[in-house]
Amino acid sequence: MSTDTPLGDQVEAVYKRDSRRILATLIGLLGDFDLAEEAMHEAFFIAMQRWPRDGMPDNPRAWLVSTGRFKAIDALRRRARFDRSQAQLALMLDQQAQDPSEDQMLADDRLRLIFTCCHPALAADAQVPLTLREVCGLTTEQIARAFLQAPATIAQRIVRAKAKIREAGIPYQVPELAELPERLDSVLRVIYLVFNEGYSASSGEALMQQALSDEAIRLGRLLVQLLPDPEASGLLALMLLQASRQKARTDARGDLVVLDEQDRRLWDRTLIEEGCRLAEQALRSRHFGAYGLQAAIAAVHAEAPSAGQTDWAQIVGLYDVLLRGWPSPVVELNRAAALARRDGPQAGLDAIEAILARGQLPDYHLAHAARAELHRQLGHAEQARTAWQEALALARQGPERRYIERRLRELG
Repeated sequence: MSTDTPLGDQVEAVYKRDSRRILATLIGLLGDFDLAEEAMHEAFFIAMQRWPRDGMPDNPRAWLVSTGRFKAIDALRRRARFDRSQAQLALMLDQQAQDPSEDQMLADDRLRLIFTCCHPALAADAQVPLTLREVCGLTTEQIARAFLQAPATIAQRIVRAKAKIREAGIPYQVPELAELPERLDSVLRVIYLVFNEGYSASSGEALMQQALSDEAIRLGRLLVQLLPDPEASGLLALMLLQASRQKARTDARGDLVVLDEQDRRLWDRTLIEEGCRLAEQALRSRHFGAYGLQAAIAAVHAEAPSAGQTDWAQIVGLYDVLLRGWPSPVVELNRAAALARRDGPQAGLDAIEAILARGQLPDYHLAHAARAELHRQLGHAEQARTAWQEALALARQGPERRYIERRLRELG
């Protein structure tokens, strides 16, 4: 960092670059989320006072961790007058190594923090906000806006999750090898939930919340860097390939542009190349899962010059493999849409009707939208109108609603 930069700006730069790593290390050292966060902010406050006078230390991150740790011990000693257990905790922390080594502050701490925030013992609706708050550094208000929830609701979920970690003694560690597959699934699910909410918001007037999808990709990169795993690579590939289409997914008014109608010249070729490379690596490993297969499907779309030149037979085949290993009605619906492109709209419509006849996806607006589009292609105007109306009644996102309304107008 340039010595010409004012010290206050340098402290701010260290905060932006390293605060989440410092927090992860302090949580590991102190065993308490709130105490660690308080200690970290105290350390940065002291840095703002001392660094302009004494100069920036050679290793700012180690200095901040050490300072934060000592401030936490001091705080516990002050509280010890009212709570003897705090004195015992302060003594235990004081007996640990005085200055954490650089090894203690390597990326492993962030990996431990991700697994802690996504522990299966925590409520599912708390894992995402806790991860966004502690690992990504988003404020409670930012998380609440992203998921259209009251800040108090999000804050309560985070507080309950932290209390659960403390009271249940949830370990701050990467799981043992035998536990890793189950625990990694939880982490990948949370990251993909964050991405999906950013890529296609569940409700509201905006199609995308790019800050969320960017955070999910950042987490995905971190996970692949810290824990090389074919499914982690598959998830990152899937997110990159989907994100590559972002500029083409809306028009100048912010209205939805569906895949077949997108200007593929707007797709980000750099993201596509990286995503295709990761997807290929995941499949070649022979240890891929649902994310790796979905990434492979996204790669086929990405490599096609146009919708009409897409290798639909390959996509249907990949969906067949996905359904055998990881069956779900949504995967079946996506396969039906691909089947319609390979074998004609009637084949796709029959597959969708079979899903709905089993009582699956009755409240999923995209199932009714897909059904409506296939009826339209077959010339069934009344059935198409009814299906579009069902989709409209279920859609909660402004751009999707406007798209459906436009399709209804086109039917006359």
